Formats: sequence, C-alpha cells, structure tokens
Amino acid sequence: MRTIVTMPGDGIGKVVLPEALRVLDAAGFEVQTVEAEIGWECWCTQGNPLPQRTLDLLEEHRIGLFGAITSKPQAEAKQELAPGLQDKGLVYYSPIVGLRQHFNLDISVRPCRSFPGNPLNFVRRTAEGGVEEPPVDAVIFRQNTEGLYSGVEWTNPPSAVRSALETHPKMAHFADVPSADLAISARIFSRGACLRIVKAAFAQAAEYGYRSVTVCEKPNVIRETSGMMLAIGKEVQREYPEIALWNTNIDAQMMWLTKSPEDYGVLVSGNMFGDIVSDGFAGLVGGLGFAASANIGADCAIFEPTHGSAPKYAEYEESIVNPIAMVLSACLMLDHLGERIISRRIQYAVSQVIATGEVRTYDMMRLKGSPGVLTQGAASTRQMADAIIAAL
Repeated sequence: MRTIVTMPGDGIGKVVLPEALRVLDAAGFEVQTVEAEIGWECWCTQGNPLPQRTLDLLEEHRIGLFGAITSKPQAEAKQELAPGLQDKGLVYYSPIVGLRQHFNLDISVRPCRSFPGNPLNFVRRTAEGGVEEPPVDAVIFRQNTEGLYSGVEWTNPPSAVRSALETHPKMAHFADVPSADLAISARIFSRGACLRIVKAAFAQAAEYGYRSVTVCEKPNVIRETSGMMLAIGKEVQREYPEIALWNTNIDAQMMWLTKSPEDYGVLVSGNMFGDIVSDGFAGLVGGLGFAASANIGADCAIFEPTHGSAPKYAEYEESIVNPIAMVLSACLMLDHLGERIISRRIQYAVSQVIATGEVRTYDMMRLKGSPGVLTQGAASTRQMADAIIAAL
C-alpha cells in the first residue's frame, strides 16, 4: 500500500487536510498516511519551521500532502521564539520554499477551472447590456525554485557583491548610494530549469487538448531572464507545431485575463510572475477556496492549496472555511500517482455539489467570515466535505 506524508501545518491547514483525507477514503483511495510537523509552531518551539525528521519522511516516501503555514516578517518571527531560543542567530525562512528547494520541486502546476453554478465565477457584460459567464480553463506552470524567490539577496551588500555588480554600466545610477542604503534581490533563471518547465507546459497542452501555451513574462524590459524563457518557448514549440506559442507581458496579461479569460489555456512563467498570474486566474474561478497546486520534482512531489493558514478562522469552535481547494489539491496528487479514475470521481462530485447549490460555504454565499455565518445558512468545513462524500 502506498504511503503519503501529510503535513497539516498551521491554522486552517489542520482543518482542511483531514477533510480531504476523508474524501479520499470515501472515494476508495487506499493509502497509509504518516503525519509530519511543519510550520510556525515548529519555529517558535524548535527554532526550525522545517524539522529534519520531516525531510527524512519525505525522502523516504516522496509524496506529500500539505495544508498551510503561517509566515511573519523576520523581526516578528524572532520575537515569537521560545525564550531559550532568543538571540541565537536563528533566521526564519518559509518552510514550503525550503521544501521546494531541498527536493528541487521546480515545476508548480496551478489549474484554474470554473465550475458551472459557482456564484463566485467571473461574469462580464455583453455589448447588448446583458451578462455572460465565460468558461475559464487555464493551467499555470510556475517555475518554482529560481527567479526572485531563490533567496539570493542582500541588505547592505558586501563589498565583493557590490564590486561585481558595479561592473554593469546600469549600476552607475546607484554609485552615490551607500551600501547600507541598498537592498538587492537577484532574479536568476537557468536554462535547464526554464527548459524543464516549458516542456512540461507543452506536454500538458498536448495531452489535454489545449490550443496554446502562453509565455507570460516581461522580455521587453527584463531582457535577459524573461528573454531566456521566451527563447526556450520558441525552441520547444517547434516540437509541437499544432500548439500556438503566445507571448504576453505580465502587466498586460492581468488586464486581458479579466477581458477574455476563455482565450487562455496553458501559461508558463517564472516564479514571481507565475505566482501573480495564477492568483489572478484563481480570482476568476472563485478565489483561494478553489485554488489547488502541485509542486513537482524529478522524484518527489508535494500538493497544497494556495491559501494561507488564516489563523483567525482556525480558532472558531466550528470551522467555516472552504475545503474544496484542499480536496482539489488531493486530486492533483491522485493524477500524479496515476489514480485518474478516482480523481475524476472526486472532481465530478465537487462539481455536482457546486451545481446544485444546496451546500455552500460562507465565501460562496459572499458573506464576511465570522462564526455567525453558520446561522445564515453557510455550510461548515465538515458539512461541505460531507456533501462531496454524499455526491460520490
């Protein structure tokens, strides 16, 4: 029997992940689970948000299902360390970023598909004054380990770093700025990583019948890094003559996705732009309650909803948060494991619950999150999972 590592993490991660496991069990997915620690409590009590024993479990089993984490600015993070860990030089870092880099989970896949009947779906006015709801079916491939999230940055850069940067003529603009007043983040792309994710994007388009792959970057301004991604897109497209290669700038893409989102199929971007455009498309299909993601490497994969830990909601006596993003992330895991029949069953059950409209969480009812939403007809987290299980 297959074993997966479950990492509930912080806040609502501890609520939605168990509900997703109930759905998996009801759908007939036979699996053993082993729970691993990760997140804010580990940081506060151990000084490490990603313990070595968690890495060891993932090294052994290579598949993880992840809930959510809490992250705070560095100064605040240090203040919340246990007294015995204060002033030890400990530095907080995002454990999910740490997982991506440790296991080289360089391909992030974020599908954004609208479910008919979802009251949160994007709508627009027609030229005749009516309203229409275009279907959205986009899959964003986000390079997950490089770019501005690679962590190569300095405040008050060392003299060797500054000297190296000053070999570039554009640094003349900062010649009179003291190093103590400089903060520098490096945007680093490698050809190998770009090639892997662009090939994965075209393979997705070919397998599922998408007619285009869009490189969403900014090569007219960020010429070297964005330019590399676009150049590799052109190379790979030659292997897929039936699939069009489109090139959009990230700023223009954010405008176009709210004008004609149905035009786009597979998109591929670097780390930050992929983060931005995937959240933009997620907003068109219901928001973070419906946004699932996969982090895939050569021999390890971790699946997670893109929402945060929402600690305020985690304190409610009865949870009100929408578990669908977590359930859909579990479906991505099933697809990765070759369990596509079970995955499709679960997705169909989710679509039926949404279409009937009889069970809706507070976000689907456009209510402000509070314990009182349950008295206004909103479903709890468990009630939504129960409805999906019943639909199965």
